[in-house]
Amino acid sequence: MEDKQYVIQEHTTPQGVHWDLMLEKDGVLGTFRLEEPPTAASQRTVQARKIFDHPLRFLTYEGPVQQGAGRVRIVDRGHYRDSGQSEMRWDLHLTGAVLAGDFSLTHIEQDAWAFAPRSHPARRGE
Repeated sequence: MEDKQYVIQEHTTPQGVHWDLMLEKDGVLGTFRLEEPPTAASQRTVQARKIFDHPLRFLTYEGPVQQGAGRVRIVDRGHYRDSGQSEMRWDLHLTGAVLAGDFSLTHIEQDAWAFAPRSHPARRGE
């Protein structure tokens, strides 16, 4: 299985800060909004929300976001290996500066997901 790129951008908006986890897949970046920084996600389960896919140029982009939606800056980047995927769960091995090791994205409901280190499995309702 080929390694693909990922990036985490800190997105500062007038409403506050969140982090976008972007995973290269099928010519786009599958994007999940994290409510906590990647340092928290390296230790425990954090809430994630699936949002719209982004173009690959966001792998390296830092700066203002269109339509006054704030600014982004890269806080982690690296490669990942997909070690298993279904509609309900995506197992990943990340090799980044902040996130390194085995993680999972687990579908909770609608666009709600849990992002967690696999040594701390995500549980429904956590």
